[in-house]
Amino acid sequence: MDIPISINPTPNLPLEATINLSNFPLSPHGAEVILGNIIEPEILAIPIAPSPVSMFGPRGACLLSTTGSLWVSDTGHHRLLGWQNLPTRDSQPADWVIGQPDFYHEGQNAKGTPGKATFNVPTGICACGSGLAVADAWNHRVLIWKTLPEDSNVPADLVLGQADFIHNESNRVSQVASANTMHWPYGLFYYQGRLFVADTGNRRVLIWQQLPTENGQPADLVLGQPDMISRNENGGGSPTAASMRWCHDITVWGGNLVVTDAGNNRVMIWQGIPTENNALCTVVLGQKNFNCVEMNQGVYFPNASSLSMPYGVGVADDWLIVADTANSRLLGWRKPGVEANAVVGQKDFQSKGENRNFGLPKRDSLNWCYGVKVCGDTAVIADSGNNRVLLWGVR
Repeated sequence: MDIPISINPTPNLPLEATINLSNFPLSPHGAEVILGNIIEPEILAIPIAPSPVSMFGPRGACLLSTTGSLWVSDTGHHRLLGWQNLPTRDSQPADWVIGQPDFYHEGQNAKGTPGKATFNVPTGICACGSGLAVADAWNHRVLIWKTLPEDSNVPADLVLGQADFIHNESNRVSQVASANTMHWPYGLFYYQGRLFVADTGNRRVLIWQQLPTENGQPADLVLGQPDMISRNENGGGSPTAASMRWCHDITVWGGNLVVTDAGNNRVMIWQGIPTENNALCTVVLGQKNFNCVEMNQGVYFPNASSLSMPYGVGVADDWLIVADTANSRLLGWRKPGVEANAVVGQKDFQSKGENRNFGLPKRDSLNWCYGVKVCGDTAVIADSGNNRVLLWGVR
């Protein structure tokens, strides 16, 4: 169902009626399964050494079907963790690892040189056709598997942003960007044959109209910059309906393209899918207008209409779910509007502390959540500050 959007949408429900909106799709009971080590009250700290269970600041996760497989970007350990089937119990160990020789090693590019199965800060991850795509941020590239990996250290088939698998320089050592280079790509999304990449360090989104078939294939369109060679924050000027600062994640909501612009503390929404370079978005969430960019709209505490460094975004039924990262919460919108309709991770819209009151993690608390994706009746949340991934039921 297409969701119509307008610059002046109809006001939402009053704030006091929206905090516990009964039809918000995420279960009020919190995560059904927690992946990663679980902190107990008597344990002050848990080692973050790599293992089949542990994670270090995971930034992205993707459930490929309602029953699995599940893949997690274990960002701090520079690897992917894979579960063949949807995990059913807390701290369930992964079945596969890509990026390290085994579950117990870590290091950028496995402490070697870049290759077809190495990572240097992997972040966004998504289903891509019949395969998988991963943003390999500090190798300044995107890796694509044409079919889903079903074992450890399966090599990628395709690389974007670099000419081959052994180079990893930002923008291929150039001071300017181009249609076939990247600088710290963070998020990506595949939709109806198109591949979208948040090329964060170049402050732009690149669009391939068809799934690439060659290494280093140039993108067809760019958003956030006036052309393929520019890379300045907000296009070199003040924020506008076209510009970006740190774009991070991408989805499509009711047929409309959605991009989180964390550096401008907002979410940008276009009417439909843009077909021209540097197209203007139609609506922003989190700010009063296209020119404002302050965290929480310039005050310390958030509210139902403000955002602070939103990184992740996903869709559950007709809801848009935004990972409001620096406020350690998820916000939900039923339709584009000034105020969010629901909040998860905090007791109300005005609260912002990690794990609510800076306490131990709970099944329904968050600490700098970076990613949220939904598949069937499961929301997969990269709860980075708690070094875990939450599998949260969708009602």
